Amino acid sequence: MTRVLANAIVDVLKEAVVNGGLTTFRVEVWGRLPYDFVRTYTIQEKSDNLAAQEGLRRFVSEMEESALES
Repeated sequence: MTRVLANAIVDVLKEAVVNGGLTTFRVEVWGRLPYDFVRTYTIQEKSDNLAAQEGLRRFVSEMEESALES
């Protein structure tokens, strides 16, 4: 299986209301060939780094799943 290479950008949609709560982020992930797709996820996490990691994890999972189906 080909390695999935991707980048992500994170925007804050809604700040956490309470200290220690979860912030809502919009994470846009785009891949490099042969996985040159763009996906956007809404993710609740404690930090933008964790949201980016989760977005990348979801993207890789989707791409690996689609590679298995074809």
